[in-house]
Amino acid sequence: MERILVNGVWQLKFDIMQAAALGAVMYYFGTWLRAKIPLLVKYSIPAPAIGGLIVAVTAAVLRSRGIVSFAFDGTLQSVFMICFFCTVGMNASYKLVLRGGLIVVAFWVVSTFVSVLQNAVGIPIAKGFNLNPLMGLIGGSIPMIGGLGTAGAFGALFEDDYAVSGALSAAIACATFGMVAGSVCGGPVGEWIIKTRKLVTPKGIGKDPFTPLNDDAVREEIGEMAQEGMLQEEEHKVSGPHLMKNFSWILVATGLGSAVSYYLKKAGITLPPYLGAMIVAIIIRNVGDTPEWFAIDSKCVGMIGDIALGLYITMAINALQLWQLVNLALPLLVMMAAQIVLIILIAYFAVFVAFGRNYDSTVMAAGLIGFGLGATPNALVCMQALTNKYGPSEKAFFVVPIVGAFLVDISNATVIAIMSGFFR
Repeated sequence: MERILVNGVWQLKFDIMQAAALGAVMYYFGTWLRAKIPLLVKYSIPAPAIGGLIVAVTAAVLRSRGIVSFAFDGTLQSVFMICFFCTVGMNASYKLVLRGGLIVVAFWVVSTFVSVLQNAVGIPIAKGFNLNPLMGLIGGSIPMIGGLGTAGAFGALFEDDYAVSGALSAAIACATFGMVAGSVCGGPVGEWIIKTRKLVTPKGIGKDPFTPLNDDAVREEIGEMAQEGMLQEEEHKVSGPHLMKNFSWILVATGLGSAVSYYLKKAGITLPPYLGAMIVAIIIRNVGDTPEWFAIDSKCVGMIGDIALGLYITMAINALQLWQLVNLALPLLVMMAAQIVLIILIAYFAVFVAFGRNYDSTVMAAGLIGFGLGATPNALVCMQALTNKYGPSEKAFFVVPIVGAFLVDISNATVIAIMSGFFR
């Protein structure tokens, strides 16, 4: 570990392997804390955010006192980021979308509309505080419907390429806030709709108490969905050859994707580095789904994606420069408050009302709030809070994960790229 003197303060520089090693250690430290503190599970705060924030806060305190500062090599962080988004594309099967029919497409359209409105709300607020308009996207769909993964990718792009100071730290902070808000708001809004509209539910109205939420319950719900073909297409054990084959396809997609990104940039189209890989991965997956061609194993791809995302997010948060958020605290709080109001209104009028004014549309509305502010696990927690009390909603548990897990990431990245082009 190299140590140099910068502006009178010693700086410790973590090289490529040391940065990755610290990321792995803090990921599992965050996992351990999550197991010990029930509130972290209840509000779906992921292990990478917990472990990474410990490093980021510690670094900010030590720097403020002039003791020591830290610098992290971000090479592998970028590799893990591209790998994760490549797995998102690799799971984007047209067969799964077709299986859901028009309701999946309609919910996808609504979710894309959410990302546009989130930015349309964030940009004027940023301008009102005399900030770069791009900061409105940092407080808009980048961390909200995009989640931690998109926040890290576009936050780094805005900070490094577009010179938006504090963009990465602000995006991660907003995404972390959204994880909490998404879990807190979805269930109560659904409960309010059921009670005020006196909806007919599978168990009647208000008969059973809420079942405490925990990781096992969420995993059980996801497992049931997987058995029905909702999150994966076939049930089998994952072996070394399976992992190697699918990881090889991911490497092919990242390699070809880097060429796509290069030529797009050469043509004057600046996009996050993962987008080319994700486009190629979508093509590979759907060519592979063609009968008598090759098969992509969704289970293997999902496992690789989980590993890549965990390390990527932990490393990104480890390197946050939290002191940059001091002057952004008030604008970001205003943006977050506005985003909560916006998503609740959309969930009610564009989902509950437009999708049938019934129990299924209520559960879907709660799910939209979950991933519209946080991520797909938040959506599952919000929906499960309602289904544990009022009974199952097969339609909601089929539609929401398909859109939240990969479809909305594709459309949201497109929306961000287009809208950011107006203010660069």
